[in-house]
Amino acid sequence: MAALLSGCSSETPKDREQDARHAVESYVSALNSRDEGKLIAVGGVPDDSRARREAREILAAKGGQELSITSVKIDFDMGDSAGSAKIIAKSNSGKAMRDSFSVVKEGGEWHLSIFADRPAPSGKSTSSV
Repeated sequence: MAALLSGCSSETPKDREQDARHAVESYVSALNSRDEGKLIAVGGVPDDSRARREAREILAAKGGQELSITSVKIDFDMGDSAGSAKIIAKSNSGKAMRDSFSVVKEGGEWHLSIFADRPAPSGKSTSSV
C-alpha cells in the first residue's frame, strides 16, 4: 500500500534532479554560444529589453569560454519545485568558474534565477539585505 501512495507523483526525485541539471547544462550551453535568447529562456524571464540588457552583461562576464561542467550539486532544500544549484566548470584556458543560483520549476519547466533586474510581482515587496 505504501508503494502505491508514494507512486502518486509522476516525477521521481531522480527525474527532478535530472531535469534541474538539464537547466544548468542549458545555462552553460547558452554561455558558451553567447546566446541571449537561450539565456533568457533558461532564466524563465520575459524576453524584453531589460532581460536582453542583463543577458548581454552576463554573457560579457561569463560567455564564450568553452566551459565544460566538472561538478553540479543540486539540493531541493526548498521543496519539490525549488532548490539551489552549485556548479563548477572549467574554461578552455583551464580557469575554474564557480556559480550558484536557485532552481525553480515553473509551468512544468526548470529555470535558474540568474536575472537580478526583475520587478516584484504586483502586491509583493522586494527584500533587501
